[in-house]
Amino acid sequence: MLPANADGCPYLILAPMEGVGDQCFRKAMASVGGFDEGVRDFLRVPTNAHIKSLASQYQSDEILPIPLAAQLMGSDPNLMAQMAREMELSGAPRIDLNCGCPSNTVTGRGAGSSLLKDPNYLHEIAKAMVKAVSIPVTAKLRSGFEDTSLFKENLLAAQESGISYLTLHPRTKVDGYGPPARWDLIAEAKSILKIPVVGNGDILTVDNALKMLKHTNCDALMIGRGSVINPFIFHQIKTHFAGKGYVRKWSDLLQYFDVYLSSMPLEMTEKTKVGKMKQLMGFLFKGNDVLLSKRQDILKSTVDDVRSFFDFALPHLREGWIA
Repeated sequence: MLPANADGCPYLILAPMEGVGDQCFRKAMASVGGFDEGVRDFLRVPTNAHIKSLASQYQSDEILPIPLAAQLMGSDPNLMAQMAREMELSGAPRIDLNCGCPSNTVTGRGAGSSLLKDPNYLHEIAKAMVKAVSIPVTAKLRSGFEDTSLFKENLLAAQESGISYLTLHPRTKVDGYGPPARWDLIAEAKSILKIPVVGNGDILTVDNALKMLKHTNCDALMIGRGSVINPFIFHQIKTHFAGKGYVRKWSDLLQYFDVYLSSMPLEMTEKTKVGKMKQLMGFLFKGNDVLLSKRQDILKSTVDDVRSFFDFALPHLREGWIA
């Protein structure tokens, strides 16, 4: 079973996100806090994987005291089992199987959401991982590949592998991130499965979170893009359940950015750093209408070092900040 929070608040998980959800973002989010567990962006386990070298990319203490689960993506049951064992030795509290990545470079190699084409194969990989370790193994699924014709079969295949719980992002691979997430499919999964179900998709506000819980009866919430747009969303959800309000402090946002900037690898070029900061700001500036009106100014900036870019963006952000 998933742990419970006080006041009836569900367990809150920071989603793994390729690209924007890297170590810099996770550390910055941990400085803000509010979520109960993070998940590292996936470690791809190719057929020629050097297990120990690959495992060194995972650091269990990255966002302590918040636990950080490992997520694996691959298509070879034996290698996935070996990698799961290595993750356990590395201190992972939980290992998640990625059955959702929609990238063509991933699905073309039989991994990610392409596992949803064959429930038996999904079952084989998940079962191999479960048997290899003593810690919980979970899976994150989309609702299907091209359509939802194998939706129930995939859910049951995952459950019967022995996983502890399942996270559902109710869009197909073909959907990408475009159409609204089908929360009715999360509700359907809850009616089918005996294991807990974590709801994921289109949780951008506290109201979204409450509506998902009511509509689906899911056991926990996983939030990705909503946390990039609003790093304080987890605190806001928890204080809602506690019957309190949450005041977003400007100083907390400055700390968030300070941790993000200081966590950037030294070997990263200034151009890459500016690009990453633009990506982060691009999400954050969707947070309200005033910020949204400044978004293109930020994205089109020609400032070429990251600290100067941050100094340029900060007054725009302050102007649109709503405490």
